[in-house]
Amino acid sequence: MGGFFTRERFGRPQVLAGLLLLVFLGQCAWLVNRSASLSPPEESRISEGLRRWNERHNPHMSLPSQENDKAREAAETGVYDPNHSSLWYLIASAPLLLWPEEMRLHSNHSLVWLARAPYLLFGILLGASLWYVSRRLYGNAGGYVALGLYCFSPAIIRSSAVWFAEPEVGTAWGTFGTIFTAIAVAHTLYAPREVILWNWRRIVLLGVSLALAVGSQFSLIVVIPMALSFMLYLAPNRRTAAAMILAAACALGFLLLYASDFFHWKTFWSEMAHADFLAVTWRSFVMPGAYRRVFAQLGQSNPALVVAVPVALMVYPLWPRARYFGNTAPLLAAGILLLMGVGTPHFPGLGFQLVVIPFLLVFVAGISADLLETSHRNLVMACLWGLLTANAIWNLAELGRA
Repeated sequence: MGGFFTRERFGRPQVLAGLLLLVFLGQCAWLVNRSASLSPPEESRISEGLRRWNERHNPHMSLPSQENDKAREAAETGVYDPNHSSLWYLIASAPLLLWPEEMRLHSNHSLVWLARAPYLLFGILLGASLWYVSRRLYGNAGGYVALGLYCFSPAIIRSSAVWFAEPEVGTAWGTFGTIFTAIAVAHTLYAPREVILWNWRRIVLLGVSLALAVGSQFSLIVVIPMALSFMLYLAPNRRTAAAMILAAACALGFLLLYASDFFHWKTFWSEMAHADFLAVTWRSFVMPGAYRRVFAQLGQSNPALVVAVPVALMVYPLWPRARYFGNTAPLLAAGILLLMGVGTPHFPGLGFQLVVIPFLLVFVAGISADLLETSHRNLVMACLWGLLTANAIWNLAELGRA
């Protein structure tokens, strides 16, 4: 036990990060507590999930009388959600399986907390992952900048609390985990060990991340070629091993999505056949309004990025020191995801605009950490403190008016 509880694992940086995440959780809890009941879209999503849980032994059994009309019609006519897999609905409804059915109509507020618990957990896990990645790449300073911006990000807080928003924070965590787990795996490929057996933990993590990302938003299948590209770039002499590892992770992700249909092959095949994996409206790329929409939503999602991202984008091409893989990878990922956001204007929810936020935060944290190592450290530190403080105050003020 003494070897596990070391200062490297549980020192001052980890304590400060934990406190920031508690502040984040407190903001989410404030919004959940102000929700009197489940919203109609939430009720529909949960009802559909409960229907699927109830039919896990027989996909053709009759629907219970309390299921909503939309779920009943979908089951009877074979209408499938083109954007989300069964996993999306099972996660939404899983906590309510713990609640007796006869009590659901008489405990609305308790149901709200129970229904939103998975997304509160996803929000905490995404924040912890963001802190871990940023700190490993850029040191404590980078970790603090990324997590400080994350914990006061309106879109992340709303999605985690499901406050007039789609619960997409799990989607963001899956996407973030896919890209950076793939990068981590690629960095281990030159070790003189058995590739598959030694990397089995990372393969499992990569497979779970893929299932969560693609299962929550089919169009995020784009992360597979993105992850493969990063792996092949980082391990040019071990490309076969990199491809094998990603293939194993994809197989695991496929199995998990199949399991979310309780291994009913016909149901799973129909779901995949109706999935919109490339939900891109190509005309959007030549419409200025589509770009304005994406950047406006991004500014509303995290106002601090309106200032931080342009500054980081100016520093990156002008300063050779900033152009290394640790900064380039999140920038490339963010660019691709933003373009996908432009091409999917009709997606129900923020979609790519929310998923891109953690990558932009990592990029901003990397540039900030580099600038803090220059002779202008004091000026940069003052600017960062001002930005983080102003963003936090603005977000807390908006929460007070919610």
